[in-house]
Amino acid sequence: MVSEAKLQIRVIPVTPLQQNCSLIWNEDTKRAALVDPGGDADRLMDALNHFGVTLTRMWLTHGHLDHAGAAAELRERTGVAVEGPHKDDQFWLDLIEDSAKRYGVTGLRNVTPDRYFDDGETLEFEGVTFDVSHTPGHTPGHVVIHNKDLKIAFVGDVLFAGSIGRTDFPRGNHQQLIDSITQKLWPLGDDMAFVPGHGPTSTFGRERQSNPFVADRLTGYAGAEKQAPDVGEQRTTKRYT
Repeated sequence: MVSEAKLQIRVIPVTPLQQNCSLIWNEDTKRAALVDPGGDADRLMDALNHFGVTLTRMWLTHGHLDHAGAAAELRERTGVAVEGPHKDDQFWLDLIEDSAKRYGVTGLRNVTPDRYFDDGETLEFEGVTFDVSHTPGHTPGHVVIHNKDLKIAFVGDVLFAGSIGRTDFPRGNHQQLIDSITQKLWPLGDDMAFVPGHGPTSTFGRERQSNPFVADRLTGYAGAEKQAPDVGEQRTTKRYT
């Protein structure tokens, strides 16, 4: 879906929580970016070597352990700066080691980014411009990284195929999350494919039709007549991460 820009993407699940770390690289220059290097630093380094690429960028969508836990080690090993998320997630980045102990995950470290992301800024990678949208709700400093022309978005734990992110964490907010999805993601277009933090990929259009939390019939998006949600379906499809 991004071959016209000579970019390749591979999803590499990391940590026992099976978080979708995305490896992006330019086929010509062999320069690469990692989105949400959450753990298993050795595995991520092996992936870079396997594809013969050099890491030049590291981007974080939010501060949870399984999305940011390997960033500090990879920065030490490669010299590549850690960028993102929004500054409001620094408290989560400071809790990675404590969170890892609770989940029984080893090898993860707290991290302070070299810079934070702001809503509406752009990121340049190998001649391709990615946009940043601040999407609070799951966490206060969550961001989504996307490119409308290439029709790809890295959404972290905001949205999943058939579900949405948890909002029962500290400073989570359910209505903020719904607003982030309907006001920041849906306007990008139905044909926008997305890589979620966990599980399979999907498209915004598919989720607008069938997602039991944010389908148009539930949110009233684009003038749809609102219906009551199926609480039973929501309970059986809510992500635990």
